[in-house]
Amino acid sequence: MEQSVMIDALKICDFFKGLGGDDVERIAGLCQLRNYGAGEAVFRQGEPGEHLYIISDGMVFLERTIDLGSRKGRVTIETLGKGRVLGCWSTLLGQPHVMMSTAICQEPTKIMVLKGADLRRMMISNELFGFNIMEKFCRLLLERIQAAYGALEKI
Repeated sequence: MEQSVMIDALKICDFFKGLGGDDVERIAGLCQLRNYGAGEAVFRQGEPGEHLYIISDGMVFLERTIDLGSRKGRVTIETLGKGRVLGCWSTLLGQPHVMMSTAICQEPTKIMVLKGADLRRMMISNELFGFNIMEKFCRLLLERIQAAYGALEKI
């Protein structure tokens, strides 16, 4: 049952949408489904990271703590809901990663957790699949950079 829930979630996920059924099944096989409560952190800024997170159900605020000398606080970069992806992207490049933001659940949330290194191995073993993932990754990074700039302008 859990496997079919994850496959369905991957099919509607912006990041994995359009992949072949076999690829989606392989990715689902690498995932674990976790439940988070309202207010619970999925990860925190400054922690080492190695996972990607796919929101199966619920809502997550992506926040960054800032220190501009006299001005300190948190800024919300983006609000992410069902079908959105977040996490440590450097693992797709085979690099260690430190989380650059904190992800806080705003309500009870189900999240699929995928080790970045496992997805990287799939990308290396199938160049077309790997290219498709990197292309989606570039689009996602563009969105996140634009969201971060927008958040900074509110400071």
